[in-house]
Amino acid sequence: MARRKRQPIVPEAREGLDKLKAKVMREAGYNVSDQSPDDVKYEVAKDMGVQLGKGYNGQITSKDAGRVGGQIGGRMVKELIQQAKANLGKQAR
Repeated sequence: MARRKRQPIVPEAREGLDKLKAKVMREAGYNVSDQSPDDVKYEVAKDMGVQLGKGYNGQITSKDAGRVGGQIGGRMVKELIQQAKANLGKQAR
């Protein structure tokens, strides 16, 4: 099966999403490269005991893949919600 590269709905948002990922994962204590913020998934996987390597990872279960991605995506969503709440508070004034 061909590997799909996930794309944001708004392609112009990629840079902002990468910056957000780097920010939240640094706050969580991970070493994140500004040039390649996606590489943080390997550190997260290692911490969780998931054997994730570069390239094809068909040997890992979808449960493990979700655990790794959930750690990253969950932190990003939490940060976006906090930002939205802060902006709503500013608009209400």
